[in-house]
Amino acid sequence: MNPSSNPAAALPDYPGNLYVVSAPSGAGKSSLVKALLELDARLMVSVSHTTRAPRGQEQHGREYWFVGQDEFQAMIDRGDFFEWAQVHGNRYGTSRAAIERRLQAGEDVVLEIDFQGALQIKQIFPAAVLIFILPPSWEELLQRLRRRGEDTPEVIEQRMINARHEVAQARHFDYIVVNALFDTALFDLKTIVHAQRLKYSTQRRSRPAVFDALQLS
Repeated sequence: MNPSSNPAAALPDYPGNLYVVSAPSGAGKSSLVKALLELDARLMVSVSHTTRAPRGQEQHGREYWFVGQDEFQAMIDRGDFFEWAQVHGNRYGTSRAAIERRLQAGEDVVLEIDFQGALQIKQIFPAAVLIFILPPSWEELLQRLRRRGEDTPEVIEQRMINARHEVAQARHFDYIVVNALFDTALFDLKTIVHAQRLKYSTQRRSRPAVFDALQLS
């Protein structure tokens, strides 16, 4: 885990909500978040930076901002990231300015990042909602990685080793979604997002005029 240049600078209570979704590779995180964004017009995805090469049909600026090692290091040196982490031999980072701008405008933002970054963001922004996607079993996770057809057997083996460490971190998250059946997992994810918006503290931040008019603190 690698914090931003000033990890002690916590974010204020912005009106927008920040949802952070993590999962081991192959658990279905990206597919679930994509489907959630199609259903919820209030959610905006924050695109992370990475040093890895694009896969399949991925596009620069859509799935990730694909940058070189030198550019990534320059962003670290400038303190541009909330957090950054090295995962499977590549580096990933979350832009601080992009997140703050959207939350301040009252937008709800969802991040897809590694558990290391998720826990770092929770330190900076305690109001962030951390969601971990679990596979139903190790056997199913292995089959999903194989069906994806993107990695060599050696890479898949390493991803399975990494997954055991990643899954062990799920206890640090606010919510758990088990992706056994996609539609059920998507419903659970939508429920978490909606429930967060109805919390007292969230409503107080997002609708201050109503609370002030009713003299609620």
